[in-house]
Amino acid sequence: MSGILYFVPTPVGNLEDMTFRAVKVLKEVDYILCEDTRTSGILLKHYEISKPLKSYHLHNEHQATEKVIADLKSGQDIAIITDAGTPGISDPGYLLAKAGSDNDIEMICLPGATALIPALVVSGLPNNEFLFAGFLPQKKGRQTKLKQLAEEKKTIVLYESPHKINTTLEQIKEFFGEETKASLSREISKKFEETKRGTINELIEFSKSKTLKGEIVLIVNNSI
Repeated sequence: MSGILYFVPTPVGNLEDMTFRAVKVLKEVDYILCEDTRTSGILLKHYEISKPLKSYHLHNEHQATEKVIADLKSGQDIAIITDAGTPGISDPGYLLAKAGSDNDIEMICLPGATALIPALVVSGLPNNEFLFAGFLPQKKGRQTKLKQLAEEKKTIVLYESPHKINTTLEQIKEFFGEETKASLSREISKKFEETKRGTINELIEFSKSKTLKGEIVLIVNNSI
């Protein structure tokens, strides 16, 4: 009988955001896949979890997936976690989920931490319907993607890194218009959590006035 593959969300900031069930699952599986053993090691030590950690990240997931599926077929229960948030959402995990589906592996994703929902809720922008676009393409296809998103009437959720946020805000202004409403959240669930709301021009002014740190969630809507 095949084992179970668990997708286990981990805190995006405060370690106390870990659920009781997540801790229980991580203590019971045979081993844990993670992006960075050093980062995940801190989490596991905090919750006194002493299971083997194996690297599974964007650079090795193609090669590692086959071995993981073989271990699952042999009856082992395996959990996958990422440095922060829910595996498979702009993080490693999709390829493994696809392989699990193709091989009829039982898969369970625990509900838990993610950066996009808290940022969307506090944005004050319409959230009954929204489009999660993740990270924009780095270069190729970036302008095409921006043009496509500019036609969208739903609220759009984007992830961005601190060193690219100024460029992204300027591009949103160019493609969406300067009256576009937006919200920028950073350091979600951490000590210096911060959200700035306003027009895209106001967010550009805010972003350029200080050095932003931490992963950023950008919420955009140009239909209101």
